[in-house]
Amino acid sequence: MDPAKIRKKIGRFRILVIGRANAGKTTILQRVCNTRDNPQIYNSAGKKIDVAVLTASRERGLHDIENEMVFQSNPGFIFHDSRGFEAGGVSEFEKVKAFIARRSKETKIKKQLHAIWYCIPMDEASRSFTAGENKFFSQCDTGSIPVIVLFTKFDALYDVEFAKLRKEGKSRKDAKELAPTHADESFANGPQLKFLEEVRWPPRCHVCLPNMEKDDADCRTLIERTAETLDNEVLQQLFVSTQQTNLEICMKYAVER
Repeated sequence: MDPAKIRKKIGRFRILVIGRANAGKTTILQRVCNTRDNPQIYNSAGKKIDVAVLTASRERGLHDIENEMVFQSNPGFIFHDSRGFEAGGVSEFEKVKAFIARRSKETKIKKQLHAIWYCIPMDEASRSFTAGENKFFSQCDTGSIPVIVLFTKFDALYDVEFAKLRKEGKSRKDAKELAPTHADESFANGPQLKFLEEVRWPPRCHVCLPNMEKDDADCRTLIERTAETLDNEVLQQLFVSTQQTNLEICMKYAVER
């Protein structure tokens, strides 16, 4: 089906973004939408929400997962934000679970949830999964909605490996060059991936995202892996044609069609 016809029929690609505070969620969405601007927020009825009102609500601990975040640079994406599940955050977990279940039952594809990006920051001291994250992957069946784990701030591991290499006697130049490769190897054998392999509801895949705050940040891997997880060809075409950061993937899926 022609991408323009798909967009006319379905509208926009809808993603739920889950993650702790300071997980780098907004930065990644800005990269995907190729902007530095903040998103506009709309309520479930499509009415724009004043940022000052939204900020005041958040300060009071109020948060509405039904709100839609849209970036003017790429209005083809709708993002829903969950703050993640801090210790004891049972109500937030239940809200997310109910939101996913409700969207799964929508008969219209444009109202359904199309993908979930779960952000885990790697700059945390422990770099381990929280009890809330354990709960999500153990108790939340997302059905046909693919979950992709985003290991954000992955460059924090570069610093760890850089320090180790310097301690081993490597020069600053060599340690800087070797650190990313060592970080990848250490991560591949680390506890995070082992945890995801053993949970009841594992994600479809994961991506490691370093240096997302930089102007030349590369989110192509995120785009490619998300497209690969979509079983519905129509949704796949919608996603690929909506994203604007990876021309190669547009050409790839056009050829495959």
